[in-house]
Amino acid sequence: MKAILTHPGSAHKDDFLACCLLIARYGLPVWRRDPEPGDLDDPGIIVVDVGGEHEPERGNFDHHQFPAEHEPVCSLSLVLQHLGLYEDARTFCEWLEPTEWFDSRGPFATADWLGIERSVVNRLNSPVDITLLRRFAQKRELEAGDPVWEVMRMVGEDLFMYLRTLRERLDYVAAHARVLEVGEGDETLKVLYMPRTDPMPDDPSSGLSRYIEQTGAEIDGLIYPDRRGPGFGLSRHADNERLDFTRIAGEEDVHFAHARGFVAKTTATDLGRLAELMVRAKV
Repeated sequence: MKAILTHPGSAHKDDFLACCLLIARYGLPVWRRDPEPGDLDDPGIIVVDVGGEHEPERGNFDHHQFPAEHEPVCSLSLVLQHLGLYEDARTFCEWLEPTEWFDSRGPFATADWLGIERSVVNRLNSPVDITLLRRFAQKRELEAGDPVWEVMRMVGEDLFMYLRTLRERLDYVAAHARVLEVGEGDETLKVLYMPRTDPMPDDPSSGLSRYIEQTGAEIDGLIYPDRRGPGFGLSRHADNERLDFTRIAGEEDVHFAHARGFVAKTTATDLGRLAELMVRAKV
């Protein structure tokens, strides 16, 4: 394979991120110019966001030829589909659908779809967005060693890693976590408990909230291994105000309770004691 080709001029998040993924996957240079005769027919050139053709088998990923009533889609969507990542990305990357809307419908229609004032859209930009897109737009060619190309490779690698490891993490949570009911009567709390396993994942609490979203379980709080010690972390789920962990700050085996009451750390490992602490934290 030779290169990734995308249009010159201004750059947007969709073509930038599509190129990031392709750089991470194939390690190719990027050419920023209009396609020349034969580029679309050359399987060694991946044509992104330009060319008027969506032919993945030939490496062509443009969406501008789709009719106006076509569902919101962008070049990033097409590349994610080709890489087999689209469904997970739509599920786990909340920013993807607004990106599709923004690129295919524009900022005003996107604001209306989101139910926000149109002025809010510009408030969501940051120097990270502005600088990376501007520096990318200024380039005619990018290759390994160029600072912009290297940052794009890192962005693509991190997105690949996030989607791959999150799916693995959800499978891990499903295999080990269980829902507990602690307390009695109206005082009952539903808690998702993640036991300590061997080996332990790097971040034991990672994926718990996503798992709850996927299963639709009604959960008040979480109990999970503390990655900094042998005990456990206790926290609210979705900032559930039925739990205030400042209420257990004075317990002998509680060594940390956040002043805002949403999380605590304990040296306790016995499940009965952990359940008792959750009940005592109930408002």
